[in-house]
Amino acid sequence: MDYKTVMVGLALDRPNDACLRVAGDIAERFGARVVGVAASDLRPPMYFAEGDFAQKPLDEEATAIQKRLSELEAEFRAAVEKRVASVEWRSARALPVPYMLQQARAADIIVVGARAETMVDPSAAPDPSDLVMRAGRPLIVVPPAVQWLDLRSVLVAWKDVREARRAVFDALPILAAAKEVTIAEIPEPDTHRADAVSRVADVAAWLRSHGIAAHTTVPERAGGVNEQLENIAANVGAGAVIAGAYGHSRFREWVLSGVTHHLATEPRRCAFLSR
Repeated sequence: MDYKTVMVGLALDRPNDACLRVAGDIAERFGARVVGVAASDLRPPMYFAEGDFAQKPLDEEATAIQKRLSELEAEFRAAVEKRVASVEWRSARALPVPYMLQQARAADIIVVGARAETMVDPSAAPDPSDLVMRAGRPLIVVPPAVQWLDLRSVLVAWKDVREARRAVFDALPILAAAKEVTIAEIPEPDTHRADAVSRVADVAAWLRSHGIAAHTTVPERAGGVNEQLENIAANVGAGAVIAGAYGHSRFREWVLSGVTHHLATEPRRCAFLSR
């Protein structure tokens, strides 16, 4: 299994260089086409007005959005057209997340930039926290300083739940391309470390059946999941972390687990998330 279509979501309010580099890396590696996506819509007015006085600022904003979308298309094409054989651009005056969710049907994998803000402007960029829970496609979340998709060492953040099993399966092409793979499980309080050791051994054996060799590690102590995963990632020199995306719907808002939220918003390296 390879990725045949890489979709990259561009933000209107910040540089997209890192996302475009990573999308290009994946497309080159797997011979995939790249689809660039961007969208923005008018912000609700913060005042009451009527007639021409009300319409003029809306028209100006619509013109500015169209100009920015055209600039992003040029940026996208300049970054990837020399790297891959097939590219496509999709844009609209619409809210970014709903628009990207519609386009996700055409993708094998989606690349977006990390957003560390507590509240992401819904008119300016797709929020990875929303996308990962709703897109039905694996997501690669890219920190702004990343120069390339570093697959010299990849860390699998294992937890024995459906989402992690889905993530490892979806990431098989990435894992097969990696030079080194490490599977880590952080024991939970009141659990036996030996059980975690057995679980990661099973995952490693399953990967071997797909021709992928993997190391395993389980810390001696429980707790501090984010901190321990970061320490393991640093120790193995991981350029990417693969994890399941955990969360649930509450009052129609997506509430993410601590690990998922960290990897979706503040990753120190590329994060491959799937649900």
